[in-house]
Amino acid sequence: MRGATKIKARVLASTMLGAWALASGPAMAGGFAVREQSTEFQGMSFAGSAAAGGGLSGMFWNPAVAAYAPVGIYTESHYAAIIGQSEISGDASVGGVNLGLPQHSGDIAKDALVPASYASFRLSERLVAAISVNSPFGLVTEPSNRFWAGQTFARTSEIKTYNFAPTLAYRLSPTVAIGLGLQIERIEGRLKNASGLTATSPNAVIQGDDTAFGVTAGLNWTPSRDTSIGLGYRSSIDHTLEGSVSIPGSGVAPAAVGAAVKAGITLPEIITLSLRQELAPRWRALGTIEYTHWDRAQKLDIVCANNVGGGNPVFCPLGNGQLVRSLDLGWHDGWFFALGAEHDYSDRLRLRAGLAYELSPIQNADERTLRVPDADRIWASVGATYRWSETISLDLAYTHVFVDNAPIDRSESGVRFIGSADTSVDIVSASLKMKFGGAEPAPLK
Repeated sequence: MRGATKIKARVLASTMLGAWALASGPAMAGGFAVREQSTEFQGMSFAGSAAAGGGLSGMFWNPAVAAYAPVGIYTESHYAAIIGQSEISGDASVGGVNLGLPQHSGDIAKDALVPASYASFRLSERLVAAISVNSPFGLVTEPSNRFWAGQTFARTSEIKTYNFAPTLAYRLSPTVAIGLGLQIERIEGRLKNASGLTATSPNAVIQGDDTAFGVTAGLNWTPSRDTSIGLGYRSSIDHTLEGSVSIPGSGVAPAAVGAAVKAGITLPEIITLSLRQELAPRWRALGTIEYTHWDRAQKLDIVCANNVGGGNPVFCPLGNGQLVRSLDLGWHDGWFFALGAEHDYSDRLRLRAGLAYELSPIQNADERTLRVPDADRIWASVGATYRWSETISLDLAYTHVFVDNAPIDRSESGVRFIGSADTSVDIVSASLKMKFGGAEPAPLK
């Protein structure tokens, strides 16, 4: 018995720590959000993601979903391989004079493996404790052509988040469940751009990190055995990244040493409404409407901080509070609409498919940065679940994302870039679900 308990603990630990080790990757939702948090729901383009009746991964969108977890310990490990192709082309000018730099960035997308992990333990007939480990926001872009027209705007952009959400979910009645969780989020950022217009111009590097907190909350209503409606909320999180700005290898000693800086950023709240409806004994229809408050992202100001005396003579000659760089964004709120269906082909095999349309928070050419050349997109997905045994099941999903053409008209630090971005993405995802526990309890009365 003691050996079995140790095995369960090791499985749970490896499941949760997998996300910490690997969480990073390109943004694959509006702005720099990462939507790939569930293989099961990816197979339906995330239709029904906040409604109970599917797997535990729905707790990312709605923590009340955890109230329906099975007896004992239950774990899910999800991994999404994101294979993107994105190229920016255009011209840079100063004062209306074309600089004649190479027009093409080459591929700026970086293939990545994005994980998400979940675990639950039923404490009583009504109460469940759960935890999720996710990377809800992220970005990795780097032009394959180092010398090009947009090099003073962006060479490398890297944002990583690590989000832990311990959660409690409770069945108020046979038809209503609620959930509440704490978000503990770590963010790390590194932005590089050329410090000049030549092929040999060294990079200016801004980097920083921070840990901050937020909440998740949700409600699930099952008015009948055929219908499940879920409403979930992930709060905004205010981060103040502290780090440095420098030009490594520049030969300018103060610049090479760098200066301390800080930057405030608010990651947006997300509200998700989902429906899961039984149509026939083996058929279900699912839908999702999601709102993301990207309107919070209007500007990113990077200022000098914690510099003693007169400050760094290159970056911060006026000392603390001096503006080092400002990125105007002017983003809008994002919306996501998804429809999907599931079919139980057999007692072991479940098939699914879905379509979604996403309105990007970036709607105008002057809002579109060369770091995040985002645009409206269509998601088309298929997926399946195979029940290997009473305690183990496997999920697979494939998605192709069609991204609209993205015009760019951007001015920063006296340089204007006019061009466009062309992007497409394929996503292949797999997950493993494991259950360790006894018999299911009788239904609530």
